[in-house]
Amino acid sequence: MYKKILLPTDGSGYADQEIERVSNLIADDGEIIVISVAGKLTSSAFQSRKNVRKVNAEMLEEAKENVAKMVAKFDNSLNVRGVVKTGFPAETINKVAEDEGVELIVISASGKSGLHRFIIGSVAEEVLKTSDIDVLLVHNK
Repeated sequence: MYKKILLPTDGSGYADQEIERVSNLIADDGEIIVISVAGKLTSSAFQSRKNVRKVNAEMLEEAKENVAKMVAKFDNSLNVRGVVKTGFPAETINKVAEDEGVELIVISASGKSGLHRFIIGSVAEEVLKTSDIDVLLVHNK
């Protein structure tokens, strides 16, 4: 059993499959941290600051909604906390895992990563490659 597990979510339906696995792996006195990472765009010659701010605000709001929905799906007897961050998803997930003293990252094999990633989503693949913490890659059915 693990004392602290990090569960990234991008709001895709795939992450729901992780709830049962995480619930079975967490110690009775353990903590589950659900995280969603909102990307952050910077303005360029092609996009105004106003448009970039609007898109960033929308991505942050979506991340907050993703976390709230995921946290609400867990049994109330479990210690579950939501975290929303801004940044590059894989890098941010790994940093939060380190900072929080997480023992396991449970991540879905695919999500909103595009059609070119059939087996492993790009964020999951990057977390798997770069994390110093154990990663459980959940196969989606």
